[in-house]
Amino acid sequence: MTEYVSTTPGLYPLPDWAKDDLSDLKGHQKHDLISGDEGEEITAAYEEARQEVIGVQEEAGLDRIVEGQLRWDDMLAHPLAVHDNVETRGIVRYYDNNNFYREPVVQGELDASGDVANELESAAAVTDGDLQAVLPGPYSLADLATDEQYGDDAEFLGAIADFLEAEAEAFPEVETLFLLEPSLVENAPEDGQDERASEAIDQVATAVDADVVVQPYWGALEEKVYAHLLDADIDAVGFDFVANQDDNLYNIQEYGATDDAALGLADGQNTLVEDPEAIRDRVEWVEDKLQVTEFETVYLTTNTETFYLPYGKFEEKLEVLAEAAELAEVKAA
Repeated sequence: MTEYVSTTPGLYPLPDWAKDDLSDLKGHQKHDLISGDEGEEITAAYEEARQEVIGVQEEAGLDRIVEGQLRWDDMLAHPLAVHDNVETRGIVRYYDNNNFYREPVVQGELDASGDVANELESAAAVTDGDLQAVLPGPYSLADLATDEQYGDDAEFLGAIADFLEAEAEAFPEVETLFLLEPSLVENAPEDGQDERASEAIDQVATAVDADVVVQPYWGALEEKVYAHLLDADIDAVGFDFVANQDDNLYNIQEYGATDDAALGLADGQNTLVEDPEAIRDRVEWVEDKLQVTEFETVYLTTNTETFYLPYGKFEEKLEVLAEAAELAEVKAA
């Protein structure tokens, strides 16, 4: 019987009080964004906000608890933006939405920084729930960055994979790792590059003793990209059924799937709060369309990060996901 697990891809909005306090503490300019060496007051504010969003997840009843990535001013580029051998330059658009990040320019060797592992250690200290780690996938992180060190796209991707592998090896015990890979959709790799992207993902995935979910979003993967992704040693592929239903279903029907799947069925960018029964019905719809395919585990999640949402709507979305998973479990029993 399928197990239904409620979770999110992380990158949460700051609580309103934290947004105000941190704005006063950090300032409002590009150079005031997180650099990895923030002082005690700023660190304390983030610690308090982290405890709050962990409590919100626990109260909602989510099956996987994420740290929240509240310090990630640069969204998925964060792990590079705080690295000593990376210079952050001008503000560039984050994909095609109205968010912006500092361009991370790699100017030296990408050794492990431990920044994300430290965040997870802090989260582990304040929750007894099943912890889920979140990292940018290697292809997306390389896509968002600029290389002035390695001089070759394949070598740069390999260096990013080495960096993320070392970061993941330093994690505390986690149940699940979500690798977020929107660039696999937004800037799909070309022939040859698609195989290298899969190999890089495989390298990061094997660094942790946890279930690994690769979550593309903002559409469906091109067929070859999807087929190569299935070659990686991962437990689940994520499907953005908010942005594209038909092509995601086609990929599964044509090429098969991993034993587990993550279904992005709640909109991580839209303030409209879905009904839990409607989410459960969408799960049934997907399973009915696949007919003979039965997943061992289905992760019910928002299709994208949720930092786009007002904090109150974000809280409601978590409750919807948790209730939808419970309803799906009852229906399957």
